[in-house]
Amino acid sequence: MDIEKKVWEILLSEEDIRRRTKELGQQLSEEYANKKLVVVSLLKGSFIFTADLVRQLSIPVKIEFMTTSSYGHGEESSGIINIINDIKKDLTGYDVLVVDDITDSGLTMKFVMEHLSKKNAASVKCCVLLDKPERRKVDIVPDYLGFTIPDKFVVGYGLNYGDYYRNVPYVFVVTDKDR
Repeated sequence: MDIEKKVWEILLSEEDIRRRTKELGQQLSEEYANKKLVVVSLLKGSFIFTADLVRQLSIPVKIEFMTTSSYGHGEESSGIINIINDIKKDLTGYDVLVVDDITDSGLTMKFVMEHLSKKNAASVKCCVLLDKPERRKVDIVPDYLGFTIPDKFVVGYGLNYGDYYRNVPYVFVVTDKDR
């Protein structure tokens, strides 16, 4: 698919994302007040959302990064989760918030949350920008959620197609229509 020749249908505008991210930041600041919070951003897809989200927090926060892989360059998850870069920090006594761009099958988030729970965290919860519950393969519901979206292939605001388009400031669907 050559997405440059296809029509891009905006699913979530910059303003939609900004407004919801601010709301999530306020909610997280209240719920994690007086706790030791570590945000774990799942690279590469969540880096933009994580950066915008943590700037909305009014509480102290530590930020760590993990890199996992389940997609390669395709549109479908392989179902096999690999940890490319793990966090080394001892999480004993910390409340951990895993941040990702999207939860569809749920396999990556479930795997990462179970993995981080073994590091003695006080709690492990997740926050995702986008959720596609129609694609769920495991029993997981995001603790904090930006938007529930239909089962369509989305790109932009951190989500990529062939490692490109992460920098687009909105989320779009690639349609079947040619430009």
